[in-house]
Amino acid sequence: MPKTPEPNTSQTLPVFRAEEFVVVNGVAEGDSLSFADELLMDDIYQLAHSAQRSMLTVVYSADGKILTIDGQSETGGAGNRIFLDCMLTLMGSDSHTHEAVVLVEVEDDEVEAIYLLPLSKMVPDTEYRLVGIDRNAALPRFAEMACVSFARGTRITMASGEQRPIEDLKVGDRLLTRDDGAQQIRWVGQTTLRATGQFAPVLIRKGALNNANDLLLSPEHRLFVYQRQDQVGAGRAEVLVKVRHLINGDSVVQQDGGYVDYFQLLFDDHQIIYAEGIAAESLMIDPRTRAALPNEIRSLGHKHRHHLDYEIEEELMKDAKAVERLRKASST
Repeated sequence: MPKTPEPNTSQTLPVFRAEEFVVVNGVAEGDSLSFADELLMDDIYQLAHSAQRSMLTVVYSADGKILTIDGQSETGGAGNRIFLDCMLTLMGSDSHTHEAVVLVEVEDDEVEAIYLLPLSKMVPDTEYRLVGIDRNAALPRFAEMACVSFARGTRITMASGEQRPIEDLKVGDRLLTRDDGAQQIRWVGQTTLRATGQFAPVLIRKGALNNANDLLLSPEHRLFVYQRQDQVGAGRAEVLVKVRHLINGDSVVQQDGGYVDYFQLLFDDHQIIYAEGIAAESLMIDPRTRAALPNEIRSLGHKHRHHLDYEIEEELMKDAKAVERLRKASST
């Protein structure tokens, strides 16, 4: 799989501004969140009562080394650089730990703003003690958020038609793909993560989208749906939709709590494969995901595939009956 040029890739992050996360007890009492060099261990922070997440949209350069703020971002200055400063470990008053990434916005070599990206649920008016600062973990943890994953137990369609649990797959196994027939697995990844916040899996209940059984996926995972009639107003039959945009509190829900075993499947090209009988994407190597991959495949690249042009915006999924419409549209 040769390395190929990659387009810029964007990602939208739900962040809190630094001034909404303030030290309420400790040496730096009264100070808002800052970057790693200015943070003090054991200081106790709180989110302001009025704290609300803002949507920060960042664009990766083709080599993944530079992040800038997109012109359509809800917050931040268009074109400003974003740096992943560090990852924090915070202990709540209930003794549960929380991870969060500190992002620094820079304009003309000056710090313009600092943001907190929690990787698990954090709530206002709750105390969080700073117990860890890691300057090296922010990038790989950030990349893991973009890695599409299947949960343990998911049955994947082999080239033979057999349905095999994902944890039993290995490199060289041949799976059925939508575009290229039988294709060999190049790499299988496995991670065990706390199933909270950005990593809490999304459950698509049996039959919700004509899936044969319950299907548990990472929030950023995209499903491919062929509509026999355009039921969601996409303007085309083929659509690619993120599962987090399908959450409706009924047939599609996010499961927060405990731990989840995630598996990633990589091919020589980005593929649409079949999980519990419905079409879902494989892992894509791009500027967002590369830092989460092992060194031996990190330098490889995936070329653009036509199905990537079919992704639809979240707005088309706002209708409470959107999932039901997709199910009916894709039924035989």
